[in-house]
Amino acid sequence: MSQTYLTTEQLAERIQYDPRTIRNRLKDTVLLEGVHYIRPFGGRKILFIWEHVERDMRVKASECDISIPMASGVVMHG
Repeated sequence: MSQTYLTTEQLAERIQYDPRTIRNRLKDTVLLEGVHYIRPFGGRKILFIWEHVERDMRVKASECDISIPMASGVVMHG
């Protein structure tokens, strides 16, 4: 299976986040080394694995889907 490797700037463009947010807030909290990104050849450069990031963004989005029962019996989905 082929994987798409992205720099921080390329990932930021795809998901519409500032690169600093990815580096300072997402990396090592929701984007994990060995799962969502690698350091090729043990260096400092980081490459994100797009397929893994995209998969987990979708999983987290579906986990946040909530249902609110209304008095009328209708269920609102958030």
